[in-house]
Amino acid sequence: MVALAAELSEREARARALAFDLREIDRAFLDDPYPTYRLLRAFDPVHRQPDGGVFLTRYDDVAAVYRDRRFSSDKKIEFAPKYGDSPLFLHHTTSLVFNDPPLHTRVRRLLAPAFTPRALNLLEPRFVEMVEEMLDEAEVRGGMDVVTDYAAGLPVQIIGDMLGIPKSERGPLRDWSLAILGALEPVPSAAALEWGNRSVTAFSDYLAFHIDRYRKGKLAEGGEVLGMLLAETTDAGERLSEVELVQNCIFLLNAGHETTTNLIGNGIAALLEYPDQMVRLRAEPDLIVTAVEEFLRFESSNQLGNRRLLEPAEIDGVALEAGTLVTLGIGAANRDPAQFPEPDRLDIGRTPNRHLAFGGGIHACAGMTLARLEGKIAIGRLLARMPEIRRAGAYRRGGRARFRGFLSYPIAFGRA
Repeated sequence: MVALAAELSEREARARALAFDLREIDRAFLDDPYPTYRLLRAFDPVHRQPDGGVFLTRYDDVAAVYRDRRFSSDKKIEFAPKYGDSPLFLHHTTSLVFNDPPLHTRVRRLLAPAFTPRALNLLEPRFVEMVEEMLDEAEVRGGMDVVTDYAAGLPVQIIGDMLGIPKSERGPLRDWSLAILGALEPVPSAAALEWGNRSVTAFSDYLAFHIDRYRKGKLAEGGEVLGMLLAETTDAGERLSEVELVQNCIFLLNAGHETTTNLIGNGIAALLEYPDQMVRLRAEPDLIVTAVEEFLRFESSNQLGNRRLLEPAEIDGVALEAGTLVTLGIGAANRDPAQFPEPDRLDIGRTPNRHLAFGGGIHACAGMTLARLEGKIAIGRLLARMPEIRRAGAYRRGGRARFRGFLSYPIAFGRA
């Protein structure tokens, strides 16, 4: 039985769960969705939405859908009415994450060598150097904004290097990424759609110019991943078209930026909220590996996923017809007490910790090893360098249902 608020009867809790509509969420849900997730898991785990889709909140159900090929990642049907004939539609229906094989297979196979643990271990010294430079600057100032000065900077620089984008040209990348991903919200505003479309167009134009320079050998360094995507292969079918190439370069920047920025920001915020875990991690720095997994579980960067059912199926006794849109409550699944004892407690030594923050099945995040490495270095080096860390003012959440993180989180070093 779910622990209900004292003022909420079981009947009221059930009614609230049955009435939940992801398309009409409020600020309270965006600030803290977990009470709603608890109600849904307890009273309506295969929740039928007013639009006919279903919302899943139990771990076993979400994990099963990830493994089941009857649930498609192709988003053309869903995105056509949402975006119309627009740059956002072109981008999101061409990128790796929102496609099934064979496009998904071709892109992932081309990218895989760049994201193996062995390949990333060779780059780790560069990642450490980037973090130390950021911390040097922050130490002089006596503090920093965890998000804008730190968490957002590292992934942009790393993916920028991998795509060979000159440092002087990386300024617009974060804003473009936020705009494009912001349009993925369940009900984006007209302003969000307009900003997203402008950003896809600007990003696409820039990348077309940048790729042309790369091909002509006009870039001094970097671009290992871009080179892999451009390389000839023995199987001509693996070669990407120009549209596929540009849109998947955008996807790499967006996916690498969003997940890691939120991981670092959420992780540091969680440690400040649970100071006993901060003390524990300082005393046992080798726990940073399991701590990163716990940050991913506790405040999943990506809270929601989607699949569309290709043929009739059943989940927990609920019959679903072909074409049903299934929303995967990743954040809810990662707080399911059936899988995680005391799920609302941060435990940096939690093991096992088979969270779903990186999805599963053939769509398990290709960049998960990179994200984990960045989180380990950024959070671990911050604690090693700064013996005292405290929040230094009001934070600002991102205000999105799909991607959970902060837009701003100021901290200071030393005692108040």
